[in-house]
Amino acid sequence: MVRRVISGSAVALVTPFKADGSLDENALRRLVDFHIQGGTDILIPCGTTGESPTLSDEEQYRIISLCVEFSNGKIRVMGGAGSNSTKHAVHLAKAAEKAGATGILSVAPYYNKPTQEGFFQHYAAIAEAVSVPVIIYNVPGRTGANISVDTMLRLATRFPNILAVKEASGNMTQIQELLCNRPEHLSVMSGDDYLTLPIMALGGDGVISVAANQIPREMKRLVEAMFQSNLLEAQRLHTQYLNLMTLNFLESNPIPVKYTLAQMGLIELSYRLPMTPPSPATRQKLDAELKRLGLLKGELATA
Repeated sequence: MVRRVISGSAVALVTPFKADGSLDENALRRLVDFHIQGGTDILIPCGTTGESPTLSDEEQYRIISLCVEFSNGKIRVMGGAGSNSTKHAVHLAKAAEKAGATGILSVAPYYNKPTQEGFFQHYAAIAEAVSVPVIIYNVPGRTGANISVDTMLRLATRFPNILAVKEASGNMTQIQELLCNRPEHLSVMSGDDYLTLPIMALGGDGVISVAANQIPREMKRLVEAMFQSNLLEAQRLHTQYLNLMTLNFLESNPIPVKYTLAQMGLIELSYRLPMTPPSPATRQKLDAELKRLGLLKGELATA
């Protein structure tokens, strides 16, 4: 398979908070080290999984800067920079580049439901404002509107720094159409962990993953198995971790994944409203899965 500029196992990184709701910089360093050790290819802080709607612009800049500092060149850092205001998205993209990010992930404008021309003009403004690669993030289940394949292709053809799409529409017909018609430089990254294997089997380039927060080494192995055409190993990993991938969305992301990371001893259990801790029933299911996989605190070294 072709290895494009943006490819592999990327993590949609959680944002660790202290009990008082402030940024936990020590925990952030711990997470970065965890991903370096696990072989993650790209860190993407300040996305949806990072609770970006609750972060101030200053916090986003600080988080991206710290990820760059803590990674020390050992892992690529691409910053989340999305908003439903194009002016604000451009501001965040410029700030992320200034903070040292080597790329930008920008979610489709949410709530205001642009036309396809609105999507085009939005991403055009972002692409023209920065020199680093831009990843289009299509997630209609959260934003309320879908970016069409024609619009994505038009953007990728017009702007050479639009190098990837994070496709989380769940629409395999649309994803196949994008894969069949994309220009050679455009990566298509799965935005859903459970679709990583089928999307890569069709020619996709990897995943921007929630589960990689918990199992970075295993998600890296799954992606590498697909790159090496080792379908049996990829199927084994997919089957072993499919339940975890599913449970991560038992309640709104990142509620389950942050709970499990706390149970693994990597962060404190702290969210910013409107995110709240999981229900007792969800906790029970997550605890059982962590135990099954040997991921509870004290078990990681032997997992």
